[in-house]
Amino acid sequence: MKRTIFERYGGFARISRIVSAMYDKILDSPLTAPYFEGVDMRRLIDHQTRFVATLMGGPASYTNEQLERAHARLGITEPAFAEMVALLGETLEEFGFADEDIAEVERQMLDRKHLIVARSMAW
Repeated sequence: MKRTIFERYGGFARISRIVSAMYDKILDSPLTAPYFEGVDMRRLIDHQTRFVATLMGGPASYTNEQLERAHARLGITEPAFAEMVALLGETLEEFGFADEDIAEVERQMLDRKHLIVARSMAW
């Protein structure tokens, strides 16, 4: 049986480091930083580690309803979402992920765009 991306790259401990590095970039971006003002970043990184693990085929999972509910009030725009996906891909590359694995994680994220981007912006 083929191992998941999650398993091949070290599981939760490594994914947590990746997510933390990604959020350093996100908080430096003028497009994405405003979404995180006043947010408990330790708590968010814990949640996002589980979410990114899900994207990689790991044991954590979030339902579509949970994702939609968590993002509904944030008003995330298409450009901000695209920036997050790009920063995730950039971070995965820096951590030595193969191109095809980066593409798969990005595809998994893009498949959930309709649950994350504000409906009025998701044309």
